[in-house]
Amino acid sequence: MSIKGKQNGIKLLFGLVFLLVGIATFRSTQYQIISLLLVLLACLPIYYRYEKKQMNIKELVLIAVLTAFAVSGRFLFYMIPAVTPMTAIIIISGICIGPEVGFLVGSLSAIISNMLFGQGPWTPFQMLSWGLIGCIAGLPWMSSLLKKSYWFLAVYGIFAGLFFSFFMDIWTVYSIDRFFSWQRYAALFITALPHTLSYCFSNVFFSCVLFRVIQKKLQRILIKYEIK
Repeated sequence: MSIKGKQNGIKLLFGLVFLLVGIATFRSTQYQIISLLLVLLACLPIYYRYEKKQMNIKELVLIAVLTAFAVSGRFLFYMIPAVTPMTAIIIISGICIGPEVGFLVGSLSAIISNMLFGQGPWTPFQMLSWGLIGCIAGLPWMSSLLKKSYWFLAVYGIFAGLFFSFFMDIWTVYSIDRFFSWQRYAALFITALPHTLSYCFSNVFFSCVLFRVIQKKLQRILIKYEIK
């Protein structure tokens, strides 16, 4: 095994030991803390992998611009419940540039926009859920499918809305009394269903409206500045 491989293995081992110690220490009372640690650890591989890439300053600027665009979208529509173009922008970023950029734009948009809307233990859950939405959209087979038709894009927008709501409801259940209950989870899902459906339709609308416009601009930038 190479030195680099050994170093990565040691880091992973320390992470697992840290997690196991946390579970052993807090297993009877602090499921909330365990879930938070799991979410944070799940975010690390993408950031670590991207940090080790030969980074181009132009690509970093593009990621920053897309993140700012997504955050602005959330801020501009904050007065309308469950209506935001942020998820659509995250999806389009992943489709046009790739899964790593999709994850970064999604997770960074969550933590930066929460500087305006409020940070808390829910922030890592939002980072992971929005990051995964962008990452999945950027997978080669998925991005090629989403580029083919607005119907596929609409279906993915609905999936993104459901996935985000399902994932965040896990945090909501834990935040009540630090324990998870399937009955409570189901009750929360039913109660939040109108909000979830509104969010899904918002994703569909903004994805279909913005996709071709942003795609054309991004293709021009990627070719002109040789980013990809």
